[in-house]
Amino acid sequence: MMDSIKWLTVYDMMLCLLNLFLLIWYAWPVAKRCRWIDFMPSLGIVIAVASIWSGDTTLLAIAIYSITAVVFLCTLKRLFKPRSGANEPRRILFSVIRAVLCASSILIMGVAIQSAGELRYNPVSDWSDLSYAEAFVRLNERFADEYPFGEWKKIDWGLMRSKYEPIFEQADRENDKVLYYKTLRDYLFSLRDGHVRIANEKLYAGNPIFKEEVGGGFGLSTLQLDDGRVMVTLVLKDSSAERSGIRLGAEILKWDGMEAKNAYNSTVWTDSPPTNQNENINRGRFMVRAGVGREVKVEFRNQGAEQIKKATLQAYDDQFETLKKTKVSIVKGAPPVEGKLLSNGYGYVRITSFLANTAEMPEVSLASLFSSSSVPDPVDLLSDWLKLFEAKHVKGLVIDLRDNPGGEDGIAVRMAGHLVKEEKLYGYASYYNRNLRRFAINYGEDYTIKPSEPHYEGNIALLINGRTASSGEGLPLVLKGQPNVTIVGFTGTNGSFGVKTSPIEVVMPEGYIVESADGRSLNEDHIIQGDGDYTGRGGAVPDVIVPLNEQTFKEKYVEGQDVELRYAIDAMERRAVEVR
Repeated sequence: MMDSIKWLTVYDMMLCLLNLFLLIWYAWPVAKRCRWIDFMPSLGIVIAVASIWSGDTTLLAIAIYSITAVVFLCTLKRLFKPRSGANEPRRILFSVIRAVLCASSILIMGVAIQSAGELRYNPVSDWSDLSYAEAFVRLNERFADEYPFGEWKKIDWGLMRSKYEPIFEQADRENDKVLYYKTLRDYLFSLRDGHVRIANEKLYAGNPIFKEEVGGGFGLSTLQLDDGRVMVTLVLKDSSAERSGIRLGAEILKWDGMEAKNAYNSTVWTDSPPTNQNENINRGRFMVRAGVGREVKVEFRNQGAEQIKKATLQAYDDQFETLKKTKVSIVKGAPPVEGKLLSNGYGYVRITSFLANTAEMPEVSLASLFSSSSVPDPVDLLSDWLKLFEAKHVKGLVIDLRDNPGGEDGIAVRMAGHLVKEEKLYGYASYYNRNLRRFAINYGEDYTIKPSEPHYEGNIALLINGRTASSGEGLPLVLKGQPNVTIVGFTGTNGSFGVKTSPIEVVMPEGYIVESADGRSLNEDHIIQGDGDYTGRGGAVPDVIVPLNEQTFKEKYVEGQDVELRYAIDAMERRAVEVR
């Protein structure tokens, strides 16, 4: 409780002290009447109005305002009808009710303060009326103080200003909205953090700059192998690519006059903030995009063929089909946890997100087998599958976290309780404290994993990829190193494990809303965990790295095999042999 006080604003502190005094005063039968106390609730209203005027409308503040308003209304008649002398005799029941109400209000206020770190006031900065350059400078200055990973990534904010400010100034002089937008994106993406973005840019729904630059597709998507070769992962039926003879699994040798590898690595457009782990996939999606009508010369070799072919492709308006087919999204209404028994005797659970599913559930789901609730708790879904696997004596458990974008850390913590033998720290949440003017741990948030039933003790394989992000990275990070756990993937997780409770929010010119995580997760040594550092290292690293070579590419993208799942089963089979 005492630690939580440091997250209150000055107004919050004043109101809490005032309300505490008044509630104790009115709860306790006092014979003496002090006229000046009758005016104190009005003072509380003045302070509350000033706080609202400053912009604080957080849930924490609203709870405190509500108590202030109730105290004022309940004592309003004292302003106009002061009492003289001692209190008149009161009935015992009335005194008890008054005491209970005051005590309840104190309790509510205490609960609110306990949550002050998570619900704290983090003001929205509105710089939409400034010039492009002035707004950028303000944004850069706020990030210099409040961005959680500035030191971790060794960001030189002065250098950032000197690099980007002249470009924003040019955009101002020329009134170039396109240059401004692209420079803002470039600046934000240079932080290489999955939580830093333009929250309202709506790329696929009416963004004219995005449409002009990459609104045209050629009917294919690509991916670069470990050895640098660029391969085709998708070919749309009746597309320009298919009509030119390009087939699934083909190798692109040259693209638009450049060696395919160079064209791939020079691709800058993307629909999500780049990190070291997801950049390769996104470059493959966007290398083969262009403005509608653009012609591109390509050289390619189809799988199994020796002949190199040449073609000229023309970009057409495909309504972003290749991008949408290769973009990860959460299916509305789908359960966040699904599972099955594999034919080889292993259990399989796929966790698509760590979000409580409030949408209508499909008619057929695991929930109907175990519960009458139409909206089951995701942790209960996992628990039910573990019970089933236990009854079936599965040989091991595969937990699929691929493409999991995250959600609520609390859900990840509770799920982890079914997979650990003893209490374990998930992470401390650390935020920028406006009173201390530095980052501080919020001890009011309890992210301790506590063992719970049913408890799975067998071999576990976690499947991850570069799109496993945010709280989706939590299980791999906390379970890594356990003797019964193996992490498997082509790459590590995204490396964007930032905490997002009261995000940094800035309204920029042209109405763009810039958003960033406001906190960082610390391990037991108070060191940042999960997020990529200045070298790009971050996230959970696989124990078994699946090579992205010609063979695994063919199996996964041409034949449709689940390569990572096979590697996971093989790893658990080897572990079982070692134990015997």
